[in-house]
Amino acid sequence: MAEGLFGVHAAALEVRAQRMGVLASNIANASTPNFKARDIDFKAALSAVEGQPGGVGADLGGAVKYRVPTNPSMDGNTVELTTEQTAFAENAVQYQTTLAFLNGRIGTLTRALKGE
Repeated sequence: MAEGLFGVHAAALEVRAQRMGVLASNIANASTPNFKARDIDFKAALSAVEGQPGGVGADLGGAVKYRVPTNPSMDGNTVELTTEQTAFAENAVQYQTTLAFLNGRIGTLTRALKGE
């Protein structure tokens, strides 16, 4: 039902939320030896979420990839803090944009149901 009302946006919000967690984990582990930075392939993840009933909490499986560092560190950590912070900020803006769209859609539906 939610897919019909909100289209791809509900699935996109789920993927953005999961990506936020992955990027936050990368940032938190920036100084952990041998930590391997990961990211989510948005298109693959969106397809995975859309293909599962309910979508929420979907297993992204193959959409989670290890990031290849530009300058690998000597301790085996592949987190590049500026890359992660930039990706986190961009993802946060995209998340907020999707959320604003969904909030507008919900407002429209609420007004329609009230007969306004």
